[in-house]
Amino acid sequence: MDEPPQNIRAVTQDGCLEITWAEGHVGLYPFPMLRGECPCASCVDEYTGKRKLDRSTIPNDIVITNLELVGRYALKIDWSDGHNAGLYTWEHLRQLCPCSQCK
Repeated sequence: MDEPPQNIRAVTQDGCLEITWAEGHVGLYPFPMLRGECPCASCVDEYTGKRKLDRSTIPNDIVITNLELVGRYALKIDWSDGHNAGLYTWEHLRQLCPCSQCK
């Protein structure tokens, strides 16, 4: 299990979620990309793992309306499109980091 981040903030003017990880790495996650990677059962088939969410339906101007820590293992995000069912684990978020260092 990955360690919890040191800091998490939604930077609405830049359209990204900024996560500072325990070792100091800062990941910038564009809102539309992050919404498109929601791991909930509405967005991903529980049995096949196939993505059900059509990413083309995600508005480019989507924003985070609320962030909530879930224990010491995940982040719950409320989106401006009304979706809020996904729990983004630290492991999942680390895998999603789009920076060149993480890819």
